[in-house]
Amino acid sequence: MTDDELIERAVERGDLAELRRLAGEGSATATDHLIELAGERGDMAELRRLSDLGDATATDQLIELATELEDLGELRRLADGGNRTAAEQLAELTSC
Repeated sequence: MTDDELIERAVERGDLAELRRLAGEGSATATDHLIELAGERGDMAELRRLSDLGDATATDQLIELATELEDLGELRRLADGGNRTAAEQLAELTSC
């Protein structure tokens, strides 16, 4: 079975573990699907893990989710790490 087929099946099953495994082997497609699925599920831990590994898309998704949930701690953590978008969202949420 090809990686694309494995990814497709993992997406259909919502199998984060399999997508994580394939992403860890270097599959950008698996990483993209992993980020999308984690975002849909509100899985902050998975998005944080990928963001901390340097994935900009995961970071963007994490900021979006943290903003929706008004998670000031997560936004502050990202802002303290130098993320300008997180800092802007944090400022916007705390100025209300």
